[in-house]
Amino acid sequence: MGRRKKNAWNNLSLYIATRLAAMGLMMFDAESNLRSATAFGRMMYKIDKRHRERARNSIATAFPEWSPKQVEDVTLESFEQFLRLAIEVIHTPREVQHDTWARQITGRNLAPVLELLNARQPAILLTGHIGNWEVLGYFLAMLGYGIDAIARPIDNPYINDWLLGIRERKGMRIITKFDATERMVNVLDSGGVLGFIADQNAGDKGLFVPFFGRLASTYKSIGLLAMNKNVPVVCGYAHRIGAGFSFEMGVVDTIYPEDWENQPDPLYYITARYSRALETMIRMRPAQYLWMHRRWKSRPRHERLNKPMPNGLRKQLEDLPWMTQPELDRLMYTEKTA
Repeated sequence: MGRRKKNAWNNLSLYIATRLAAMGLMMFDAESNLRSATAFGRMMYKIDKRHRERARNSIATAFPEWSPKQVEDVTLESFEQFLRLAIEVIHTPREVQHDTWARQITGRNLAPVLELLNARQPAILLTGHIGNWEVLGYFLAMLGYGIDAIARPIDNPYINDWLLGIRERKGMRIITKFDATERMVNVLDSGGVLGFIADQNAGDKGLFVPFFGRLASTYKSIGLLAMNKNVPVVCGYAHRIGAGFSFEMGVVDTIYPEDWENQPDPLYYITARYSRALETMIRMRPAQYLWMHRRWKSRPRHERLNKPMPNGLRKQLEDLPWMTQPELDRLMYTEKTA
């Protein structure tokens, strides 16, 4: 059997197994499956040493004032929360309906995004790997608001198509990285809303902005798109509340064009401000963040060369309206801790 045929067979086998597992899970109610997912999360925490250590180190970096017990408790709960996500994705089409969503979803400061959506004004809506980022777009699409979300395709094409069907069932459209640029521009030009998960590491060429007291490489594309199209950036979240299928959806910040037009470095300002909004979302419920991914993996050039922070970067940081001297002092600390 050739390698290509073997890979295709492996993908198909995994897809069939996944669909059978999903069918089996749908024989039970959401709350029962969520309890099981929590238990599997505790099991994963015990056996997956690599990701456990990575999450533990990330949490300790973000919250240096926490005790070892606090760090460990949140590490464990973050595994439990992560395993809940897959169950929630499977149950979302059944649980979030026009006549039932009010029992499962609570709004908080949603006026800014609803005002833009109702006016059919173009906007960028971003969130992070916090809570359930999938249900946020699904819910807005179910209410009749057209959302085009940027997503990386899953390597297994069968599973990718299946999940794509779930995501798009209520009208949300998925833009993959392969056709992203032209479609993103078209969405905003037509008055649509673009959704991003905005907390991925952007590599050595990203913009390094503050994130939990440490510089983190962040993509420039969101800020550039907002500036070029003169559209606001809405920073929102979907946090789990309670043990069942319930969420709080809210907005923590909306960045309007007039906010950045007089800034010394508008691109750096937008990127740093939405990164700050993501940090705010995480601080609200730290255990619901995906601490397993390596947010601080890439380091700025001066750290890699063990040199002082360049004056240009320091000036960018000092120009941020919310920057304080203690935070700036912490950012100047260059020892690699995560």
